[in-house]
Amino acid sequence: MHDPYIRIRGAREHNLRHVDVDIPRDQLVVFTGVSGSGKSSLAFGTVYAEAQRRYFESVAPYARRLIHQIGAPKVGEITGLPPAVSLQQRRSNPTSRSSVGTVTTLSNSLRMLFSRAGDHPAGAERLDSDAFSPNTAAGACPTCHGLGRVHRTTEALLVPDPSLSIREGAIAAWPGAWQGKNLRDILDALGYDVDRPWRELEQEERDWILFTEEQPVVTVHPVRDAERIQRPYQGTYMSARHHVLKTFADSRSQTLRAKAERFLESTPCQACGGSRLRPEALAVTFAGHTIAELAALPLHRLAALLESADGSDETVRVLTADLLARIAVVTELGLGYLCLDRPTPTLSAGELQRLRLATQLRSGLFGVVYVLDEPSAGLHPADTEALLGVLARLKAAGNSVFVVEHHLDVVREADWLVDVGPGAGEHGGRVLHSGPVAELEAVAQSVTAHHLFVRGTTRVREPRTPAGWLKLTGVELHNLRGVDAEFPLGVFTAVTGVSGSGKSTLVGQALAPLLRGEPGPGPARVEGSVDRVVQVDQRPIGRTPRSNLATYTGLFDVVRKVFAASDEAKARGYKAGRFSFNVAGGRCETCQGEGFVSVELLFLPSTYAPCPNCAGARYNPETLQVTYRGRSIADVLDLSVEAAADFLAEIPAAARTLRTLLDVGLGHLRLGQPATELSGGEAQRIKLAAELQRARRGHTLYVLDEPTTGLHPADVEVLMRQLHSLVDAGNTVIVVEHDMDVVAGADWVIDLGPGGGTDGGRIVAAGPPAEVAQADGSRTAGYLAARLVGSGR
Repeated sequence: MHDPYIRIRGAREHNLRHVDVDIPRDQLVVFTGVSGSGKSSLAFGTVYAEAQRRYFESVAPYARRLIHQIGAPKVGEITGLPPAVSLQQRRSNPTSRSSVGTVTTLSNSLRMLFSRAGDHPAGAERLDSDAFSPNTAAGACPTCHGLGRVHRTTEALLVPDPSLSIREGAIAAWPGAWQGKNLRDILDALGYDVDRPWRELEQEERDWILFTEEQPVVTVHPVRDAERIQRPYQGTYMSARHHVLKTFADSRSQTLRAKAERFLESTPCQACGGSRLRPEALAVTFAGHTIAELAALPLHRLAALLESADGSDETVRVLTADLLARIAVVTELGLGYLCLDRPTPTLSAGELQRLRLATQLRSGLFGVVYVLDEPSAGLHPADTEALLGVLARLKAAGNSVFVVEHHLDVVREADWLVDVGPGAGEHGGRVLHSGPVAELEAVAQSVTAHHLFVRGTTRVREPRTPAGWLKLTGVELHNLRGVDAEFPLGVFTAVTGVSGSGKSTLVGQALAPLLRGEPGPGPARVEGSVDRVVQVDQRPIGRTPRSNLATYTGLFDVVRKVFAASDEAKARGYKAGRFSFNVAGGRCETCQGEGFVSVELLFLPSTYAPCPNCAGARYNPETLQVTYRGRSIADVLDLSVEAAADFLAEIPAAARTLRTLLDVGLGHLRLGQPATELSGGEAQRIKLAAELQRARRGHTLYVLDEPTTGLHPADVEVLMRQLHSLVDAGNTVIVVEHDMDVVAGADWVIDLGPGGGTDGGRIVAAGPPAEVAQADGSRTAGYLAARLVGSGR
């Protein structure tokens, strides 16, 4: 008999408690639960991980070595599991060469169109498609190597204070310590005056010192302290520009690269005009446009141009039809405002995932499980409807679609619902319901059920009265063209609009920098001021497992001091540094304080195993012998925030930090949980908690970009209570947001649009939520009006 279910038995990944669950194939299945409940551990950590492991077992052993593999999930048995494709929000490390065109493979089709059907100059040889790619030797501009920009430096950047002499450090771009002294000594040996103020040197001398490509070798007689050996040596000179460019290009140290970048300015390549291509490729046109011009068009405008192309030629007709079909899927997902040459690193995680989704829809795969991670993240309600249509088409093509999701509109459209909980961390990890959506209403323990079936619970609150205004004028950036905006002070403001309408640009790249006193975009100006600006984004709090919640918030310093103050630590002479796993002394030296070691297995994925010496504790036995209230430092790091709040309640500094973390809904995280395991939403709330625990002085403006991303509606309520309490304390909060519950509860709404990209960039409506809900021409108005009716406002 054909079994239509994927049957999972004994799933124990992360916080899952020996979960047994049956999930139907060929359905849209949504996994729900509060943040940290274990739903991703079930969908990604168990179902997808096991499917990938099985696939790799079928690959030849030699090829298997070349592929990065994940280890086997902790599960007893899974039957009925088809091959799986994962579309997660975690981004890889895309370079500036990666673009919308390369992710969607639309660039390949466009290059083929120019190669086969482009208008080549008379007498010129027809170019191969590779000649239209900036990422190949055949197509890349030889001046900028296909990057479109060149890095150069100037005397003003390299020597910020010309009143100093070279010996006093006039050349700020030079390295410090002995390397800098070495270069000064070489210049002295070459006959340059290193004690004269920089501005008094001849221009010819200054240019040679800063920009020469020569690297002369001279004998240097260094002047050192009397007790040190005075031994001459052969020194090679390197100009300041050469040093900066070499460091920026070759250094693996992020710190050194960042320092070098301060002395560089990036300008469009004059040879190719920023197009990244050779002149031969730019001489070929299609419908009167070069390939660079078409790549710079928003996709919906590119589609319109291709539709109007002459279809009498069979080659043109076939290639344009393929391009139009591919573009249609991307546009359907609300990404028609993007252009093909948009660099991947500038995309949000949600945009990147939807681009991959569009590519999968065109792949024509059949009989696979697609596992998606919150595909509605960063989507306006209008775009969410289109997303549901795409998911339905993936299912109709004969696939199973598994979605980890918080957006209730997506949850309601599911064929099958798996609700994990009831709480987060150790309070979750159980499947409360696996079945049709309607049947969840009977599950009393489910937090999701409360929000899915109980309507009209939004608390009615009269909008606050602004205490003043911030007036932003003349914003010229991306798709914003001369935009003026007014932001009220002392209230909660929501900035809304479809994806790509210019919300983050207006608030994050124009208003916040100007208020901090930084140069704004173009002629932009701001009237009014606040005492402090706190901008909280979703970037990771650290890029290595050594960075964690405790280190970022400063809690680890408090805990280490508590252990150092114990009688046992004092008797042994241990200071606070002894209890750090980042430095030698107290840490386990076998794993260098990591807690695990990498085990290389031939023909199998490298796996991480607990350190054989410390068993994952990170510290050596002597350090672990020191305890506080019966727990070692490793035991404390393993506590959840919720448990630690009770355990460290008598230590005021620790209690304050932990209370703040609980207030923003992070009670499920462990104190020592590595930064690499945190979602973007969790990272943002940790940053917010770190700000909230600081002593508040004066009027602070808090700017948050989509703070509810990745949050269950129950967690959204907790976060909103905290943000509104900031306003009640006399501060201002501005959020860029798509969640209509949050927008309905705001005091003021600024709606951008009406569309994305070139169709957006204007303020469509501004005012209290009730007024914006009635605005003509706003794509947000209808959804906001429905929410206000639902809440009785």
